[in-house]
Amino acid sequence: METLQLNQVIHLKGDIAPVVATAIHDGHFMREALIPHCGLTEDERLREEDPFTAQMIELFPTTIVGLRSRFELDLNRSPEKAIYRVPEDAWGLNVWKEPLTEEQLKESRAMYDLAFNEMQPFFQACIDHYGSVIVLDCHSYNHMRDGADASPADPEGNPEINLGTKNMNREHWAPVVETLIRTFSSHEINGKQLDVRENIKFKGGYFSEWLYHHFGDAVCPVAIEFKKTFMDEWTGVLHEQHHRELSDLLLSTLPILTALQQELNTRV
Repeated sequence: METLQLNQVIHLKGDIAPVVATAIHDGHFMREALIPHCGLTEDERLREEDPFTAQMIELFPTTIVGLRSRFELDLNRSPEKAIYRVPEDAWGLNVWKEPLTEEQLKESRAMYDLAFNEMQPFFQACIDHYGSVIVLDCHSYNHMRDGADASPADPEGNPEINLGTKNMNREHWAPVVETLIRTFSSHEINGKQLDVRENIKFKGGYFSEWLYHHFGDAVCPVAIEFKKTFMDEWTGVLHEQHHRELSDLLLSTLPILTALQQELNTRV
């Protein structure tokens, strides 16, 4: 197995900060040795990844972006589930033409471990310096699974923005969550007020669970899921104005969250 470098797995930009934005599912790259064994086309992989989420957070001073496809290793799943093995792991998709070898699995696991081994001291340093850290864990999700020409998923269970807050001290960090909901909900895109709700479609995945497990009340991990109305999830074409408005809206929360972090820090 080749010697791994961190910049092959995640890109950590900026210094320690009180607010960190992440896009761990943005990655599309898969190592060349695995591609012949993959049962999915590049377009099929892209459809289940979170394209353009890295661009959504790129103006934040401190960001962490996943560089690898979730089909190679999934940073939002636990170590034992991080590499998809059977269709049930991946929405019924046949990710591999044949089972991966132990050597292939070992290399993917090593990449996964490398990412978390780097992120743990980074977040600890943020907490040591600032007392706590707010993590905006940004993702996107599909709502046109029945096909490009089919009806979209029922909006009742699929808000434009879903905040997952299961993995935090919700009572302590309530001002952060309520600020995000209020700020996002007050915005209109394409003449429609954004539908923003909490723990409807998703409650937060392993990454936010990992953060809370290691750092407890000193971390506020908010899993933010944007419905893929900012793009065509079947062609991969970006709706640039829609995406830009969401990006600007997300960035507009930074000074508010930074002030809240300082205010709430004394209560942790």
